[in-house]
Amino acid sequence: MVATSPWLAPVTLQGTTVTLRPLQPSDRDALLLAASDGELWKLWFTSVPSTESIDAYLNKAFADQASGVALPFAVIDNATGELVGSTRFCNADVVNHRVEIGYTWYAKRCQRTAINTESKLLLLTHAFERCEAIAVEFRTNWHNLASRQAIARLGAKQDGVLRNHQKMPNGGYRDTVVFSILNHEWPSAKQALTSRLL
Repeated sequence: MVATSPWLAPVTLQGTTVTLRPLQPSDRDALLLAASDGELWKLWFTSVPSTESIDAYLNKAFADQASGVALPFAVIDNATGELVGSTRFCNADVVNHRVEIGYTWYAKRCQRTAINTESKLLLLTHAFERCEAIAVEFRTNWHNLASRQAIARLGAKQDGVLRNHQKMPNGGYRDTVVFSILNHEWPSAKQALTSRLL
């Protein structure tokens, strides 16, 4: 029997700028359209679905959800109603009340906008205030400097670097930078995030 947690129960998180709703198989074409803005699959240091990888991407997301370790979301721009990216709770540790926010990407036109800030605010609020997580983790490729800077701006602290952590499609290995926000750090991180949306 798979252990369950409230942060893995399907939920829609709605903000002023963005809505996060459970990802669905029918989102396939909309995901490809969003990823085509900037041809994001060409970024070697991240994993964004392409025409060749979209089915494996979705299968992995839904398999992880079924096994109780992930909850994938579609990111919807409230102004247009368009799907503009995806994110998820993943690597959930139900016993120790920890969860990671990962697999996050947005169409190029939405990067460095309020969409990412509010998405993280919605996810972190849900994890800490509704699900009583003790820590929320973020991981990114060492070479993804933009992602590392964005995570630090959330108020997350760098825990360390997992060297040769994962094998890459090109046969090389990824060094993974690990960040986290702890439950007692959340109030100040929330204040900072909220102020950025004003």
